[in-house]
Amino acid sequence: MELKRENVLIEALPYMQEFYDSIMVIKVGGNAMVNPQIMEDIIKDIVLLRYVGIKPVIVHGGGPEITEKMERMGKKAEFFQGLRITDDETMEIARMVLVGNINTKIVSLIGVFGGKGIGLSGHDGRMILGHKQGAKKVIVDGVETEVDIGWVGECEVINPDILHIVLENGYIPVISPIAVDIKGNALNINADIVAGDIAAALHAKKLILMTDVPGLLKDVKDPSSRISCVTLEDIDTLISEGVIQGGMIPKIKGAAVAVENGVERAHIINGNVPHSMLLELFTDCGVGTMVCKLEKSQE
Repeated sequence: MELKRENVLIEALPYMQEFYDSIMVIKVGGNAMVNPQIMEDIIKDIVLLRYVGIKPVIVHGGGPEITEKMERMGKKAEFFQGLRITDDETMEIARMVLVGNINTKIVSLIGVFGGKGIGLSGHDGRMILGHKQGAKKVIVDGVETEVDIGWVGECEVINPDILHIVLENGYIPVISPIAVDIKGNALNINADIVAGDIAAALHAKKLILMTDVPGLLKDVKDPSSRISCVTLEDIDTLISEGVIQGGMIPKIKGAAVAVENGVERAHIINGNVPHSMLLELFTDCGVGTMVCKLEKSQE
């Protein structure tokens, strides 16, 4: 039976009331970075959020496009535990793609659909201060060796002042996950981690991480094995069991940081499904994986 339009709106009303004037951090990545139609649908939804009184903050990735640009330049992309190994040349490519290309495209799309976008990176207002990650230890053929993953950073401090200023003036900030260290060096930080840290610093109502899968899956080959809810206490066990692996590790860690620091809920949803974000926010039926604290009543 088809749901009448007026029923859809009535179902959405209590959620709109709950979320009015709240901040939501939305990480956009995956296929949206290379598929213009998916990106347009997501940006339309985000502009709609602004018009119903929510203050969205966009953090974008750019992995597929960075990899594509590297391959064109004859350079192979390498990863370690879901993090891109970033030498000097890769860092320049990442800055070019993230700040110079993707960020400006998203800001432009926001304008096309009636919003006011403003592009930012961690350099602006020293918003994302970080430091270079140390070498990672790995076992190869039974021998422990160290892997230097280059200009990959970790957040030290998020300075949200500039974000509060632009949000209060009706803008939708679009943030590239490029941080700066105390010497002014650029650092590549995983966008999921940045989104979690920014959500925590802004005391956001929600963190939404958009990806290319239905959520966290018990079996990566079976979309029906989606885990609808993960508590903070579940995460270490799921990583050790291999359920959380690869690129899902920084997503879950970013969500965990946000929830540990006061964000009510974090959601991992499939950005390839049209309007999945609206379905997650404004209907009674969730569509992704929710990360939350273990309630006392559940213990």
